[in-house]
Formats: sequence, structure tokens, C-alpha cells
Amino acid sequence: MAADAQDQLTRPTSAAPLLVPLADAAGARDTPQPLISHGCWYPSADPTGEHVAFICDRTGVPQLWTGPVHGGIDGGELHLLDSDPDPVTEVAWSPDGRWIAYTVAPGGGEHTRVLCVRPDGTGRRIVAGADSGSSAYLGCWTRDGTAVAVTVAEPPPAPPGAPDRPDAPGGDDRAEFGELPADWAERDGQATLLGGARRGVVGPEPNGATPDGAVRDRLTAYLVDPYGAASPVLVAAESGAATLRVCDVSQDGRLALVRRGPRGRREAVVVRTADLGTGSVLRVADGDPWIGRFSPDGRTAWLRSDHEREFAALLAAGLDDDGRRRGLSVVAEREGCDLELLAFAEDGRTAALAWNVRGASEFQTLGLPPAGPASPAPGGGATGTAPPHDVGLPHEVVTRIGRAGPGGLVLALSGSQRRPGVWWLPRAASPARTPWSSRDEDAVPPGRTPVRPAPLRPTARDGLVLGGWYYRAPGRGEGRPAPCVIHLHGGPEEQERPVFEPLYHELTGRGLDVFAPDVRGSSGYGRSFVDADLDRGRFAAIEDVADCAAHVVLSGRADPTRLAVMGRSYGGYLTLASLVWHPGLFRTGVAVCGMSDFATFFAGTEAWIAESAAHKYGHPVRDRELLRELSPMSRIDALRVPLLAVHGEHDTNVPPGESEQVVRAARERGHAAELLTLRDEGHEFRRADNRRLFRRTAADWMERHLTG
Repeated sequence: MAADAQDQLTRPTSAAPLLVPLADAAGARDTPQPLISHGCWYPSADPTGEHVAFICDRTGVPQLWTGPVHGGIDGGELHLLDSDPDPVTEVAWSPDGRWIAYTVAPGGGEHTRVLCVRPDGTGRRIVAGADSGSSAYLGCWTRDGTAVAVTVAEPPPAPPGAPDRPDAPGGDDRAEFGELPADWAERDGQATLLGGARRGVVGPEPNGATPDGAVRDRLTAYLVDPYGAASPVLVAAESGAATLRVCDVSQDGRLALVRRGPRGRREAVVVRTADLGTGSVLRVADGDPWIGRFSPDGRTAWLRSDHEREFAALLAAGLDDDGRRRGLSVVAEREGCDLELLAFAEDGRTAALAWNVRGASEFQTLGLPPAGPASPAPGGGATGTAPPHDVGLPHEVVTRIGRAGPGGLVLALSGSQRRPGVWWLPRAASPARTPWSSRDEDAVPPGRTPVRPAPLRPTARDGLVLGGWYYRAPGRGEGRPAPCVIHLHGGPEEQERPVFEPLYHELTGRGLDVFAPDVRGSSGYGRSFVDADLDRGRFAAIEDVADCAAHVVLSGRADPTRLAVMGRSYGGYLTLASLVWHPGLFRTGVAVCGMSDFATFFAGTEAWIAESAAHKYGHPVRDRELLRELSPMSRIDALRVPLLAVHGEHDTNVPPGESEQVVRAARERGHAAELLTLRDEGHEFRRADNRRLFRRTAADWMERHLTG
């Protein structure tokens, strides 16, 4: 296995990324008039722990900001570092304090690039992802801050004469799809109805992957000097890779900790930087990509891993001089709970652990053993220098943990009653909200507080216990069945969490209940539950949707004659599948960025996404017949109800053609079907105006078909 891993991680690659200096971002760096209801997330502190870089959407777009962890912000201490309109997705402040690295999504699409900027907003530059057709994302900083790790996705060479991107088809959308309300696209923000740059295009790009995988892109990981004085250093390369991220580099620079592999088969690989040889290879859990860190002496790798386990735990892998594993033990575990997030204090001897307990987070700090793997924890629990310290949280879910100076931490929190925010956690103290995070009472405009959901545990027809959260519309008493929207999350390995969701707030404000279930394939319930939808188990996941609907009806919560289904990404696929597998169950559906045909999805998606998806859904050639059976387009004649599809115009994960072809097919069969394409968005909708347009359009649709 190690030999194969070494071969895969050291294949020849093309040119390393080149730095591209940029002009300083236009606009003042003081605080613009903020949205009252804004979110802050993805914090990364400077070496002192006194200031934090973070992502905030207070201008309507997720952008890079810095601010103090405590005190007021009236003295001009809150700064917008990059006022460009491209959404920011990741942030990392260098250990020496000189640079802030961040990932942006140009045009809101799926191809990202990595930039660096100085904390005063000067020196902005692209460090990876500047080449046309490439994409790049962040890894870790080296311990001394002299280099930042980046992963670059390089597409295969285009055939001679092939265009960089398809030309947008001409013609009038209304001529293709019929007459539509004149004010639909203009009433709330930038959007195009029924069309976009890739309308109707569901086959492969000229430079895309073929269904049998014969043409593939590759991922390469480098250490890059943000000053440009030193050449990039290759850390790992993999052809046909699904994921590749450098999570840590040892203090002496000898070893790199790399996460690789497709969903459900992630691995932590220890790479020797001198010869790119492979040492330890160990299975690690899906979810957060930051899987672990080396101990200060480089003799131990602390990992969030489900190696030979049902739930992820904190493991210690002892390492020899060549990075090979010489021992493995459990340092901390919780029965029936995943270790969801793992981070470390500045000294490297204290771990911060966030456990997923039935969808909510429980947070602990733990002193780590000084050297080598610890003895196994007797009967579960933790083995450290002291018992773990439980830290009370003001809100339900931790979404990120970062270091903040000597002994301190910063936490990104979300909850059912508030927008995402950042809390400062000094040593041996309670979390304190940062002054630039919105207050709980500002989560929504005055007049209606967010609904606090109730957990439900439906049972599938084969006896598998599912999960989820039920949101009851305000003012509706118990015992009064309500119109109900079944909302299906993406992934499928995502999980519904008790956090504020503006879409649910919009729906419940229209008098509609929402049930957000975790069908088989979701995370948070153990590895077996995640794998329960593999192969022909996908048919059981479709049946789970009907079983969840039956549960809320039989429990008296939902009106069986006024049910609807909607979802995003994989949830959009499940929505389409539920409408054609259970045609008499729902009155309508809203599918957001969902796959409608696996053959066209595999032909049109990014090559590295196809590589990963094949391990979850099936191989597009070997499993062609199974994928045909599972595709909603194969059963489109069974559709009986109106359909709304929503898609981002720059989505290269699930191409917009997936929505376009199902809307066209529905209309050809005489059903009401509409498609909303959001401009400057990809697979995720990141701009406030587009998000508002989406949720209002979806709520209008649901209200019209469930209560009209």
C-alpha cells in the first residue's frame, strides 16, 4: 500500500504556480454600512491572539476582514482587506503575522484561487490558481510562516482549437420555455430565469473527462513563498485525484501531513519532504479537511480518524525518523459520537475537540501526552496529561476552531437562534462574543424570533433509525396538522444541524412547517450509516424520504394532502427521485443544483469531482445500468406535479444542464415547470441578494402550491 501511495503522490507534474501581484483592492478599508443581520465565520488569529482574520457577509458578499477579539470597534479597528466582489471561502493568518492567505471564488463559481495580503491590506497577490482553467485552495502554513501550502487542480490539455469555455447559446429564453412573469428576474436581485451560459449543455466539455475516466486532471500540492523569493516546493501530486490537502508540516520541515482520497476513503499520508517518500498511511474520517497535526518533536501525528472504528476519535500515531508508523493508540473517544473538529493550541500540547452529539456540539480541551502514542483509554474516554476540560457553549454548533495566541482559541459558532459568529476563548475562561459578530437579537428583523427545532427519530421500513429536526410554524398549536416541506440536505454525507437557516425561517413565516431529515448516507450516525446508501442502497435512501413523510403525518404534525419536497445538490437529486418514485405523495418539489441523470452528470462535471463521486454513486461505465435505474430522467414519465428548479450559472460541480433538461422534459409532458438561474453563483449561493431571491422564490412557490 505504501509503495502504491508513493507512486501516486510523486508523479510528474506541470509547472508550479507563479505569483501574480495585484493592485490593492479598490475602496476604503474602514467599515462600510453593514447589514444588521450578518454572519462571521472561518476565524484565523494573528500570533498574539489579539486580532482575527475572518469571513463576513456584512456587505452582502463573503469578504476578508480583520478585527480585535475584544473591546470596541469604534476606533477603526475593523478592516475590510479585500473589497473585490469575489466570495472568500477560506482564511489562514501566517504564524509570523506577516501575511493572511485566503481562497476566493472568482465570479462565485467553483474554480477558486489562493491570494495573500498583508494585514494592513497592501501587497495583495495571487499565489496559486491564476492560470485559466486551473483551481487552487489553501493548505497549512509552515511553522515559521515562510511558506503556505496550496493545492492546484490542473485540467487535462484541451484539444487544439478548443475554446476555453462554451459560448452561451443564443436565442430568447422565453421562446424556448414559454411566457413567464415579466418581473420575475428583476424583482429582487440579479438572476436569469430559464437559462444561462450553459443552457441545455449536459455533455462533456471539450477538455473534460470521458465517462471511462481516460482523460483526467491532476492535483498537485506545493509550498509557496508569498514573497516569491524562493521557488515553490512540490509536496505531493496525484493524477485522477479526488482530494489532496497539506494539513501540517513538522517543525523541522522533514514531514508533511497530507489528506487524500475520495469520499468514504480518505487517508492521512505522512510524506517526507526531502524525497517525497511515503511513510504512514492511515484511514481518516470524512468531514472537516483539517485532519490533524504533528507533535512539536515530529514523533507523533495526532489524527481525527475512524480507522477500524464506527465513530471518529482522536488517535496518536507514533512515527520513526522516516515517518513510518511505529504505534497507534486512542487518546480520546466518545461512545456513539464523532470527533468532528480537531485543533491545537499554540504550544502544540493542548488539543481542542468538538464532538458531534446527535447533531449538536460538545466542546472540550485536552492536555496531550508529552511524547509518543498514549496508552489506550480504558473503556473509552480520554488519556491526556489531565482529564479533559468541558467548555460550555452559548450556541448549539461549533463550525471551526482556531489558535489565538498562547493558550487561547477562537471558535466559530452557529445556533438555531442566531447568525454565525466568532467567540474568543482565553485560557481557562468562558467564550466571549467578538465585538464585530452580530448579536443574537439581530438574527432576524424584529417581530418574529427564529423557530427552535425539535429532534425527530423516524424509523425506515427496513428498521433503520433515521434522524432530523422539525420546525413548526409559529402560532400553530400541537395537534393541528400543517402543510409541510420535507427539506433534504446535500452530500449525501452532510447532516442537518440545529442552526439558523434563513430558508426555513422564510418557509415557517409563510405558515409552512419544515422537516429536515437525515436519511441513510448522512454523517453523524457512524460509518455504517454513511455507507448504508452505497450501491443499491441508494434505492433505500429514496424510500427513506417517503418514510420520513409518513412519520410526520402519522405523528399528527403534517397534513398528508399538503406535503412538498425540496433539497440542494444531492438533496436536489433526492427531490427529483422522490417525485418520480413516489408520484402521489407530494404536491410539488423544488430541486436546487440537483443531478437529474447520472450519465450526463458524470460527463459534464469536473474530472476530480467525477473521480470522487464514482466511489459514492457508482462507476459511470461499470455501473452504467445501476446509474440509469437511479436517474430521475429514466422515470420522468412518472412525474405528476409542478416542479421548480434552481441553479447557479457557474456551477461546474453539478452543471446547470442537469436542471435545464429536467425542466424541459417536464414541460414537454405538460407539467408546470420553471427554472431560476442565479447569476454570479456556482454550486453554493454566496451573495446576499441571490440568496434572498432564491428563498423568496422557493417560499412563493411552496406557498402557492401548498396553501393556494
